[in-house]
Amino acid sequence: MSTALPQWMYPPRDSGWEADDLDLLPPDAPRHIELLDGALIFNMSPQRSWHDRVIRRLTAALEAAAPSGWTVEAQMTVKLNRRSRPEPDVVVASVPYDPRRTRFLPADVALLVEVVSAESEDRDRRYKPGLYADAGVRNLWRIEDEDGLPVIHTYELDDTTRGYVATGVHRDAFMAAVPFRVELNPGALAR
Repeated sequence: MSTALPQWMYPPRDSGWEADDLDLLPPDAPRHIELLDGALIFNMSPQRSWHDRVIRRLTAALEAAAPSGWTVEAQMTVKLNRRSRPEPDVVVASVPYDPRRTRFLPADVALLVEVVSAESEDRDRRYKPGLYADAGVRNLWRIEDEDGLPVIHTYELDDTTRGYVATGVHRDAFMAAVPFRVELNPGALAR
């Protein structure tokens, strides 16, 4: 049995991986690969139905509420800097849809959403928010599974500290005015 890694898994340069390298991966590479501080992260754990359902329903609700010219995408990468290109669960961007797009830039992103799973909880709760804040992404939502029901934690970037401040924890009716007006019943995202 060979333990050699496929050639594409080796960094293309001595200094390691860079964000644009993700566009050069071969078609047989795993679908969900993130780059965090130059390290490839493979999201290969089986996805729970709850996680998938919340992402799909939230994406649909945000698309329905988005003004013309905005784009809502599920599981699309964001090039935060030269060595980080994470894949949030939902991206809301203030740019029109482009069928050739493979990533967003922070200046275009108004909201990122992470739906926490067992495999990603440390990255989603502790690590990625710091990267998103450093890149200047204004709004972050984190959705947690609380006994089968989605709970939405909302954050806004504080310009003074360049970190996120909590703006709410939402278990029932949820209304947001930022990045645009949207009303949700968090529980309906998983039913």
